[in-house]
Amino acid sequence: MRLRPRAVVDLDLGSPEGPVLSLRPAPGGPPPGPGDVYALVRLRGRPAATVLGHIGEGDDPAEVLAAVARERLLAAPASDPSGIPPAEPYAAPPRACVVVATRERADQLARALDSLLDQDHPDHDVLVVDNAPRTRETEELVTRKYGDRVRYVREDTPGLAVAHNTGLAHARAEIVAFTDDDVVADPHWLTALTAPFAADPRLGCVTGLILPARLRTPAQILLESHGGFAKGFAPRLYDPLRPPADEPLFPFTAGSFGSGANMAFRTRALKAAGGFDPATGTGTAARGGDDLYAFVAVLSAGFRLRYTADALVWHHHRESPQDLRNQAFGYGAGLTAYLTATLVRRPGLFPALLARLPRGLAHARNMTARREVAEGTGVPGAHGEHSHPWPRSLSRLERRGMLYGPLGYAKARLRKGGSR
Repeated sequence: MRLRPRAVVDLDLGSPEGPVLSLRPAPGGPPPGPGDVYALVRLRGRPAATVLGHIGEGDDPAEVLAAVARERLLAAPASDPSGIPPAEPYAAPPRACVVVATRERADQLARALDSLLDQDHPDHDVLVVDNAPRTRETEELVTRKYGDRVRYVREDTPGLAVAHNTGLAHARAEIVAFTDDDVVADPHWLTALTAPFAADPRLGCVTGLILPARLRTPAQILLESHGGFAKGFAPRLYDPLRPPADEPLFPFTAGSFGSGANMAFRTRALKAAGGFDPATGTGTAARGGDDLYAFVAVLSAGFRLRYTADALVWHHHRESPQDLRNQAFGYGAGLTAYLTATLVRRPGLFPALLARLPRGLAHARNMTARREVAEGTGVPGAHGEHSHPWPRSLSRLERRGMLYGPLGYAKARLRKGGSR
């Protein structure tokens, strides 16, 4: 099946039946022209859904996409995760520090930093953690272009979790937020991500929505077609005192909570949970799982976790088939690496995990299965609508990664001297 490029746009409506308030490309992208278009639909600025439309020659893109969006929004009940999300009240956001860990990607980092300095949050700072750099390019970018607007810290030990722990140690704020160097943050991102902490003293973590900034290559389209990094548009609250009835594997389905490119923690909660496991994450033999470990650690410490689609970042997916293969293996490895880390550092959770193991194995098998779909369908309008077949080769890589994950974690711990 040929996967055609899609333009990515941002459509804002006054209401499900209301007028078009704006239509603009995703940050840095081209305007929509003839062809397939993937659109974020907002309702007066608040993310509500994604849809796929086709723009013909001479069509008005705003009207075509608005018609598709109205059909989608009006057809879905308000309780439907793919429908209209209920409004969330906002309190004044607490002071926050945004940590961006990076390694030798100065061009991408500059794009991310520009968006982080354009936030409507009233009281925040930005900290770059330069992880095991080979050159001074990142340091020079931060000091030359951003001066005292962005703080710079060098961390010579490789590994994303180590870099995040360094950021946590240098954060001088009630809330510490984390994002990646390959995103562009919506101007309201940090406010939406941090305001929930002011209203809920038991809240330890908030995660947000991650959408594709580009859908130009088959690898990008295939990744997004099978869920990408998005977790839908309905707000969720995860409370360890009231496990969700629809997630029997809770809290071990950490991948449903959010992703590391869009997460914030109450600083004292993350420190109380022990921070990130330094033997997990990109840059270690474990290949990933640092964010998943932190989510479960904070929940296990008694704090709550909230997901809100109002906190939006646009992610630049990797473009090549090899990138996608690496991601498939890394996802599988990170999943079992984080579970291994959880049991090693929190052995008291072993009985709960053992009780959920049969369902967990079935869930893992389903998650990595080859997903068949009908010909001619496009990029999903909602998270997880499998609009293109997931190749068997990628399923095999995910499963190989899952088998490798515990070994990778053990290797990473040995290299770090068993550090906790």
